[in-house]
Amino acid sequence: MKIAISTDGKQVSAHFGRCPTFTVLEIQDGKVIKGEEIQNPGHHPGYLPQFFHDMGVECIIAGGMGGRAAGLFDQFGIQPIVGVTGKIEEVISLILNGTLEGGESLCKPGLGKGYGIDKTECDHEENEQEI
Repeated sequence: MKIAISTDGKQVSAHFGRCPTFTVLEIQDGKVIKGEEIQNPGHHPGYLPQFFHDMGVECIIAGGMGGRAAGLFDQFGIQPIVGVTGKIEEVISLILNGTLEGGESLCKPGLGKGYGIDKTECDHEENEQEI
């Protein structure tokens, strides 16, 4: 299984489409057999679902994602899991243990603007930005 995690430093990014990087993992038999961090190729409507589909990604994990983006991932057969926070290493452990739980998206429409690849400021609390 191939999974992509929206990444901001060593944390799960709250803003899926505008995160600086993605951590892409290939998991087999409960172990990470390959992992890499890739730069966000850009935030254009519909682009990232196609991009990750072409990479063979089956699941995308983020703090937040809009409903339109989630629907596009569903169309490509990619399961979106939102409401995830924390350090990437901890999230990977939860994935491998089968205990990762999603929740409500952390972002409301428009809050990701000016964040990540074009970040100037963020509306989140300072402790949520810790790396």
